[in-house]
Amino acid sequence: MAKITYVEHGGKEHVVDVANGLTVMEGARDNNIPGIEADCGGACACSTCHVYVDEAWVEKVPAKDDMEEDMLDFAFEPDPKTSRLTCQIKVTDELDGLRVKMPAKQI
Repeated sequence: MAKITYVEHGGKEHVVDVANGLTVMEGARDNNIPGIEADCGGACACSTCHVYVDEAWVEKVPAKDDMEEDMLDFAFEPDPKTSRLTCQIKVTDELDGLRVKMPAKQI
């Protein structure tokens, strides 16, 4: 189980416990966190679960694969260093304390 902080674009924070094995996107969905739409349900077929990973966590989350890199091209204002799709980040104990920030909108 990991405690993850989801930060809305306006700054409101939601701190929730997410079970290991789920994705960061599923944690948001299951806890009704606004700002992560997840239109494709986690299939890495859209960019509506895009977030910016806090700078302190960029090197701690698993690396992006080519499919995620391609989908991030469709995200709203992607950042080459911090942008991630939450459907592609599996929760583990090592992610306890992870902070992610939502963009102004999902597209």
